[in-house]
Amino acid sequence: MGFGQGLSGLNAASQNLDVIGNNIANSGTVGFKTGTATFADVYASSRVGLGVQVASINQRFTTGIVSTSGNQFDMAIDGAKGLFVVTQPNGATLYTRNGQFLADKDHFIVNAQGQRLMGYAPGGTNLIPMTVPIGNIAPQATSTITNKVNLDANAKVVPPTAEVLAKVVLTQGGTDTTYYYRPVSNDWYSDAAGTTVSVPPDGAYTTGTPAVAVNIATSVPDVIIPSTGSNVAYAPATAPIAFDPANPDSFSKMVPLTVFDSLGNEHRVEQYYTKREPVGGESVWEVNYVVDGNVDPANKAILTFDSAGRLASSTPNPPMINFTPGGATSPADPVAIQVAYAGSTQFGGSYSQDFVQNGYATGEYASMSIGTNGELVANYTNGAKQVMGQLALADFANLQGLQPVGGNAWAETANSGQPIMGTPGSNGLATIKGQAVEESNVDMSQELVNMIIAQRTYQANAQTIKTQDQILQTLITMR
Repeated sequence: MGFGQGLSGLNAASQNLDVIGNNIANSGTVGFKTGTATFADVYASSRVGLGVQVASINQRFTTGIVSTSGNQFDMAIDGAKGLFVVTQPNGATLYTRNGQFLADKDHFIVNAQGQRLMGYAPGGTNLIPMTVPIGNIAPQATSTITNKVNLDANAKVVPPTAEVLAKVVLTQGGTDTTYYYRPVSNDWYSDAAGTTVSVPPDGAYTTGTPAVAVNIATSVPDVIIPSTGSNVAYAPATAPIAFDPANPDSFSKMVPLTVFDSLGNEHRVEQYYTKREPVGGESVWEVNYVVDGNVDPANKAILTFDSAGRLASSTPNPPMINFTPGGATSPADPVAIQVAYAGSTQFGGSYSQDFVQNGYATGEYASMSIGTNGELVANYTNGAKQVMGQLALADFANLQGLQPVGGNAWAETANSGQPIMGTPGSNGLATIKGQAVEESNVDMSQELVNMIIAQRTYQANAQTIKTQDQILQTLITMR
């Protein structure tokens, strides 16, 4: 027995105690990974070993407990695979599991060491520092309105307005023929109900006394005096009331909503639903769009519903709302809004309408949220959201080959291999949990037991040195 073996045992036990003490000291360090000392025996062409040596200090990259922190910039890697990518002020790249981040004075997202968190721009493939947005988000003009409505199947057809048909007796070749004429629309009918169109044939007719030649193909007399009967007789006819937002009898239901132009200015769009006479067994609804109180006959659509209450068609398809925002001091781009009614119905019951329009006014930055896929989403005071970037995660073929550099960070080495880059949730990488951190994976109970074992090992090695000393002392005192 020699002093060398015991001394090597003391050194190994001492380093083991250092590792255990470091684990215990970092039990509250976010993202810390437990270290473990591994040992190897020492031989030098001898049947008797020369002691022990510390072969390596390995780290256990298991996932620590993920706990909520409430800090908007905190994030935890929720899984074993993946490391945050950060860069130092000198440009060196490091890797860490510590997800405690904040915004610095330059609006970069950094950790306590000032290292910048790296990721990808939306749609990009090159690593860039992640930043917090500043200023207002640009407004977005409304381009689509998605409606899902139920129109009351029991609603009455909008009351028709009364028109008159002039009773006209035309004489040709001594024969009198009675027709009915609508002056407003220049329509001819063969009966007083105004339902059957029968345009008089072209030719010369005589009316009145004395007779006046009239060619139906080229002119219609302003005053028609029939050859027999009363001067002008009237029969009932009907025509729908023309739409007028000021006349509540001209529509069935009105629903307002707000849209936006390219400058973020608000505009009021009122959708007026008017039930018309059914056509071909289908219910017909006329929709008029009034923008800022202005009626444009072109901003209109016709919706038809089948006997089951399902939307059958819309004309035009899709309906469009077009208008040019006013204002000489701040003119905005013309607005063209595509309107959709997919899934709309006509059932017996009350009116209901859900709608979504995709425009918004400008808004100020309010907060940041982090998706499970690593997307950094900026939230604005106007309710809009904008993806500012996506985190990058790195994995290595040999995590044990990474070089710890302090500050909860590791550096790439030849033994670790090159980083395998990706986004959270892709390529087998872990996902991200926002407003949370990954606690140390130190098992305190296990470390205390390991400390007792290391202490006993140290004491036992010290005892071997003591025993060797006693043997040498005995040899020296022999005579």
